[in-house]
Amino acid sequence: MKMLQLSRNTTKALLQRCRTQRLLTTWSPLATAFNAPPTKRINFARNDVGLFRMQELRSSDGFYLLRENVENSTQELIAEATSSQRQRKMVDIFDELSDSLCKVADLAEFVRIAHPKNKYMQAAEEACISICGVVESLNTHKPLYQALSKVVHEGDSMHTSEVDRHVAKLFLFDFEQCGIHLPEQERLRVVRLNDYILQLGQKFMNGAAQPTVLPRRAVPEQIRHYFPTSGDNIIITGLSTNSANVQMREAAYRLYLQPSDSQEELLKDLLICRNELARSCGFETYAHRALNGSTMESPELVRQFIDELTEQLRPRADADFAQMTRMKRKESGQPNALVEIWDTPYFTTQLKRQSLEEQANEFLPYFSLGGCMEGLDNLLHSLYGVRLQTAEMEPGESWHSDIHKLAVVHDEEGLLGYIYCDFFERSGKPNQDCHFTIQGGKRLADGSYQLPIVVVMLGLAQSRWTGPTLLSPARLDNLFHEMGHAMHSMLARTEHQHVTGTRCATDFAEVPSVLMEYFASDPRVLRTFARHYQTHKPIPEDMLQRLCASKHLFAASETQLQVFYSALDQTYHGDMSLQGANTTETLRAVQQRYYGLPYVEETAWQLRFSHLVGYGAKYYAYLVSKTIASWIWQTYFEANPFNRQSGEKYRAEILAHGGAVPSRKLVANFLQREMTPRVLADSLIHEIDTDESKIKELIISRN
Repeated sequence: MKMLQLSRNTTKALLQRCRTQRLLTTWSPLATAFNAPPTKRINFARNDVGLFRMQELRSSDGFYLLRENVENSTQELIAEATSSQRQRKMVDIFDELSDSLCKVADLAEFVRIAHPKNKYMQAAEEACISICGVVESLNTHKPLYQALSKVVHEGDSMHTSEVDRHVAKLFLFDFEQCGIHLPEQERLRVVRLNDYILQLGQKFMNGAAQPTVLPRRAVPEQIRHYFPTSGDNIIITGLSTNSANVQMREAAYRLYLQPSDSQEELLKDLLICRNELARSCGFETYAHRALNGSTMESPELVRQFIDELTEQLRPRADADFAQMTRMKRKESGQPNALVEIWDTPYFTTQLKRQSLEEQANEFLPYFSLGGCMEGLDNLLHSLYGVRLQTAEMEPGESWHSDIHKLAVVHDEEGLLGYIYCDFFERSGKPNQDCHFTIQGGKRLADGSYQLPIVVVMLGLAQSRWTGPTLLSPARLDNLFHEMGHAMHSMLARTEHQHVTGTRCATDFAEVPSVLMEYFASDPRVLRTFARHYQTHKPIPEDMLQRLCASKHLFAASETQLQVFYSALDQTYHGDMSLQGANTTETLRAVQQRYYGLPYVEETAWQLRFSHLVGYGAKYYAYLVSKTIASWIWQTYFEANPFNRQSGEKYRAEILAHGGAVPSRKLVANFLQREMTPRVLADSLIHEIDTDESKIKELIISRN
């Protein structure tokens, strides 16, 4: 009898295990591939195809061959462009020249920072230096410049389209950035300024990342224990924005952001040199130079947009700060306490926990990496008729065993390109989420299309047990964002690689990626794939609504902060005569005008603002991209995020063109309305007000 009972129990357990196994295998092949732990591929005597299927890169020595090939082809193309017997459009020759250089430079730049083997990294580094040398020689090649300039100003002897002429102007502008059109002494001065600006930027960024080191005696005794020590010094490594201790938040802010004479000198010199460079090249200010050919076109339009947004944001941001002040008074028990600039991230987190009852990591089980990829795949198929298909990696094609390769396949057009997914953290890999173009798409002479190849890099932690990698809501947003960049490259179908996909104006390049974040925040989209990785049960509706609402808390004050950063960047790179005696004085004035919380005396936040180097006069770009993305979302996708007609229209009128058509024209045509500063500001304010109403309704319903 006991044996029979044991048999029944065993049978029941086996049946339960089988049912669970059937449930867990309902993931799609794509989801299963990304949810499975990475395995090292064994090469059973198949030939090594080389990195990215480039036979030259079956070993690191291949970079030397690539360098030699591009140097030879460059000379041939220069000869063709400057020949009186030229048989091709000038823009086609220049695009082939750009393509041959970018194929090596972009590849080498990626391998230099991402490949785990030193010999590949070193060979790639040398290739980068070599290509820089080739580009520098091109930038001083007067006959090449004169041949292009003549075509741009007088027209080509062959028939050219409007797109051809636009791209040729872009090439000419790139040429003139180095001052080749100037008298020799002025040109040499521009070269020296460019070199000096590069050096200043590197030193400033390095200084911005350094901890603040203070003698123990310089730090008040009651706050010393908040920070690590080294000998007789106190080390402050960053802002303690999420600390529950208000004294620690304040101390970290004041100490970490103390003024630095060396950083102040570097920043001031950087701004002066940039201004001199711009004026040498015929621009009123560096901002005018940086915004040439952008979506916003001029600093004046950027300023109008910032000012319009500021006026509408002020009462809304003040309401956010008033709510934070009430929270601070309740928490501290001090009736006169006021919210300060170091408090805002902390109270945003607190509101999520208190009003929305958000718990740390509660969403993780519903967002396995494979499930998120499956959701992306279904969304892309709904919008564009595109599928993400796992592709077999050939021996030697990948730089690490945990890389996934995706073929992007259209239902009717077939293969559109390849995405390599480098999603997991590893030693030596940069800790950043980004998108790399390895090969840009373009129309080839025989009528075929050169397929785009990109890498999407994330910094996900490998699962430390048998389950899949699980994503936080922020990681999910990043995945959709970077895949938005990748799909911009995949869905573009431009004649020239110089303007394919993300190779467009800086203040437009983020539009497709930010738009994808709207899909990642929509409950209707999340319902299609947010399932528990073990039980496959869908995310509870209450949890889903709390998740979506939490992304928009204090949106007005957060947007106001981005407006302030943008205004400061524009001011620094604008009319030098309007700036203060030092960069902190300028900061104080801008903060008073554009932000709702006051400047903190004896701090110099701007000396840690490393974006001033990489996005000089262009920090506003993300704000404008978000505004345009919001406008597109409200117009075409808010009513139905799976609308194929809207998706096809968006691809045909926006994504397909890359930078081949001026972005301002693309947006105006697509949205059927002139892109004025007022219209842009109204669009973003409408979104903020709508989200605020939803949050209030949700909080009321829960109380």
